[in-house]
Amino acid sequence: MEIWTEKYRPKKLDDIVNQKHVVERLKAWVREKSVPNMLFAGPAGVGKTCCAVALAVELFGDNWKQNFQETNASDARGIDVVRGRIKDFARIKPIGADFKIIFLDESDALTPEAQQALRRTMERFSGVARFILSANYSSRLIEPIQSRTVVFRFRKLKEEDVEKYINRVARSENIDISKDAISAIYEISEGDLRKATNLLQASAALATTGNITRETVYEVAAQAKPQDIREMIELALQGKFGEARKKLYSLLIEQGLAAEDIIRQIHKQIFDLDIPETAKLELVEKTGEFEYRLGMGGSDDIQLEALLVQFLKFKKD
Repeated sequence: MEIWTEKYRPKKLDDIVNQKHVVERLKAWVREKSVPNMLFAGPAGVGKTCCAVALAVELFGDNWKQNFQETNASDARGIDVVRGRIKDFARIKPIGADFKIIFLDESDALTPEAQQALRRTMERFSGVARFILSANYSSRLIEPIQSRTVVFRFRKLKEEDVEKYINRVARSENIDISKDAISAIYEISEGDLRKATNLLQASAALATTGNITRETVYEVAAQAKPQDIREMIELALQGKFGEARKKLYSLLIEQGLAAEDIIRQIHKQIFDLDIPETAKLELVEKTGEFEYRLGMGGSDDIQLEALLVQFLKFKKD
């Protein structure tokens, strides 16, 4: 069974979902057969790697694999990867082109020493190699590297972009998916198209009837349904702590959800509650505090119960 993230990966710049502000510039450089060093910054799953590969394909044609190297800095983040793998590839003469492209994914994971070595490598091989750096957080890259690249900010995909893409894949795979299910995929993936595609494929495998519903998506994702979280919070706001606690344990034990996922869903629901703005501010602050406690090793049930107690302070009359 083929993995859909690879099967439907864009092959050309025109196939990239949204990111028009990036694609138009790249297409202009393809026409000129000349590109600068670049930094692709933005969240995961929005097309940074796809753009780099599509650019190489359109620049080098059949020779793109010989003139393109992809390295994931999170796998090898030390100075050796720069001195070895990257420098060795940069030394090799380009095939049928004036330069080659070295794509360094998750470059913000490189150590400061490796970044300094990379800066020197970029200078030394500027005549025969172009570097494309991909990063979730561009601020983690040293200033000398940022100043040597053209920075592109990739935007998180909008719901309509994800919906259009999912419908295209669904038609191709001959599966039915409801609009609510698409909304659920977007809510969970938060604009990450790679995650959305994986969710769609897993949901299609689980949906024995061939129809993907909202419930199917949440079951596959092993995440709390927003309505369950909202019900638990409303019970607490009504002063029914026992019932709210029972709902919490249903999420933790019966549904097997992680405390971190529950607390993130609670955070999302706070902004839609019918309570004063000052109360929302206090609850957001408390949610952050209890998430930190969980991260420091606090007990899941005790910390979440304590967070529910905070909602009782704003009990509705």
